[in-house]
Amino acid sequence: MMQPGVLKNRTVELPVLTERLCIRAHREDDLENLFRLRSNPDVVELLYGDPLTEEEAPGLLAKYMSVSRFDEDGDQLTLAVERRSDGAYLGNLKLQIISIEHLQGEIGYVFDPRYHGKGYAREAAIAALDLGFRHFGMHRIRAHCDARNTASWRLMQKLGMKREAHFRESEFFKGVWAEDFIYAILAREWTGTPEAE
Repeated sequence: MMQPGVLKNRTVELPVLTERLCIRAHREDDLENLFRLRSNPDVVELLYGDPLTEEEAPGLLAKYMSVSRFDEDGDQLTLAVERRSDGAYLGNLKLQIISIEHLQGEIGYVFDPRYHGKGYAREAAIAALDLGFRHFGMHRIRAHCDARNTASWRLMQKLGMKREAHFRESEFFKGVWAEDFIYAILAREWTGTPEAE
């Protein structure tokens, strides 16, 4: 059992390959794809921030590319998710340290709507949880989403995560009182083989 305050590893060897996906560091040639993803109003509707502008896109890509450490509270890896068969940029995946002292992490994912419904987000999220638990030795990993984002919270359930909180009308978000779901899973609950779709 890991002792609180100590991660098993501080780096990860990339790319991480799954059956259909290549999860890798962002590159300069991801700019067009990242802009297409984050400028889509349907994608950012339930995310913080407005649709990305062309002027903002290089700064966001630089932020994703500049991660040089993963060993302090708040550090995060934001990785590109690419389809292995043809190199298509499907979206991105986040693994963040919430607390080193308590070995707490968070995952997040944003996928291009053109690739929804094919299990790619699930496959990528499984890889992120494996990284968090098996590679870094985290004790608990959470995820959150707007309660209206049915696809996201259903994915969390399929991953074996449990709903721990429902914050009702907790934030005035993009013109409405929004509600937030918090899901989490513990290391001892993670088998790496969540329920079938």
